[in-house]
Amino acid sequence: MDRNLVYPGGIPLDTDLLAVNRNTMIGLGFLAQAALGTTTVVDGLACTPTTPASLTVNVAPGSITQLAVVDPSAFGSLPADPTDPLVKMGINLEPISFTLVAPTTSGQSTNYLIEATFIESDATPIVLPYYNAANPPQPFSGPNNTGVTQNTQRLQRVQLQLKAGTPANTGSQSTPPVDSGWVGLYTITVNFGQAAIAVSNILVLPGAPFLNWKRPQISPGFGAGVQAFPASGNFVVPAGVTRVEVEVWGAGSGSFASTSSVASGGGSGGGYARKRIVGLIPGQIVAVTVGVGGAAGSTTGASAGSGQTSSFGGFVSATGGLLNGSASTTNPQNGAIPGGSGIGGDANLTGSSGQIGYLSVGGLGGAAPMGGMQTSGTTGNAGIFPGGGASGAGTGSSGVTPFNGGAGAGGYVVVRW
Repeated sequence: MDRNLVYPGGIPLDTDLLAVNRNTMIGLGFLAQAALGTTTVVDGLACTPTTPASLTVNVAPGSITQLAVVDPSAFGSLPADPTDPLVKMGINLEPISFTLVAPTTSGQSTNYLIEATFIESDATPIVLPYYNAANPPQPFSGPNNTGVTQNTQRLQRVQLQLKAGTPANTGSQSTPPVDSGWVGLYTITVNFGQAAIAVSNILVLPGAPFLNWKRPQISPGFGAGVQAFPASGNFVVPAGVTRVEVEVWGAGSGSFASTSSVASGGGSGGGYARKRIVGLIPGQIVAVTVGVGGAAGSTTGASAGSGQTSSFGGFVSATGGLLNGSASTTNPQNGAIPGGSGIGGDANLTGSSGQIGYLSVGGLGGAAPMGGMQTSGTTGNAGIFPGGGASGAGTGSSGVTPFNGGAGAGGYVVVRW
């Protein structure tokens, strides 16, 4: 960071003081850029209802960090620098209030938008004393003794704005668009007849650039959070998160029942995929499908089933283990081939095939990648979770007794951020 040099006996200049201010701002701006980048970042500025409750909301103190230029206009005696980019921070030390209006037509609602931007302005005008060379004890009032006021501060603040949407039937109302150069922070919904804003009426706008992760919560790489899905559900992108890493296992296939003379083959394992996904929006909902393991064949004639596909939205998936087309309830000895496959991942792996049934025990069940292979037994053993294929069924030591097959293991989805 640049520093000014002054010397004993030297006449101090106004630019000495001005340059210290500008150089400090530039140093802090580049430090902010190194930590936060050049995209807009907001910290604080929490929006809450009033107490007692009313149709007014308060936006708490906070800051906005935004790419601008060093000085769009002259800074005192220092010339303007309107071309060099600089990350600047606007700070609000006091809360700001906004009053909303409920729609006047029954059955209607209105969405309001609160948006923010960085604003810089010169303020605090004062009539300053100036040195009077002709009569030093009697200073001039203003430049050349004109009595003119001059701004004494260049303020950097968060400018906030409330935009009202068009009232519409509840559920069909829309939020106003964010203006160019601004960032959206909150959507506030007000219904007909409503007399007070509740917390539930205030929602953070998806994609709002709040600084949700700070140094005590940050760990290197992925690891701030993890969510596992042993069954289908939805993943809601957490606040401040725009990228995740996903592992997906397809479900394993089941195995047929044996016959009185033929042992059955093992089921195959589900596929596996791993993918890093970027460009997500906080609050975005991603459907997670977890495949169900293939059904076990039974001595009453029920067929074995293939494993189902697991997926994370349309980003990545892994298919389930399949049955062998040459195997059936009356001819079950052939193991299931092939295993399931990963689709769309950065890494895509295939599950193991099931092994052929032989003698008094069934074939081994195939494994999903990073899973175990199921051992054989008289009755078919269920596949090993996640995504393992079931082992086949044997015929017993006498070779005349049929036994039920086993069920494939279910799929699995793990999300890390």
